[in-house]
Amino acid sequence: MCRNIKKLRFEDRTPSDEELHDAALQFVRKISGFRKPSKINQDIFDQTVQKIASVSRKMFDGLEVRRA
Repeated sequence: MCRNIKKLRFEDRTPSDEELHDAALQFVRKISGFRKPSKINQDIFDQTVQKIASVSRKMFDGLEVRRA
């Protein structure tokens, strides 16, 4: 679905907040169909990006990585 969203699971580190934000922004743009929302929709657009980035951070912090 979102070919431009890259994998953010790395062997040596967790993704940065900026990487998570950028991926969340790309996802919200894709599913909403808006590259840039109108002024009236900007707040909910930004809130959604923030929530997705936050939930993604929780997921990465909770993942257990198997080391070989």
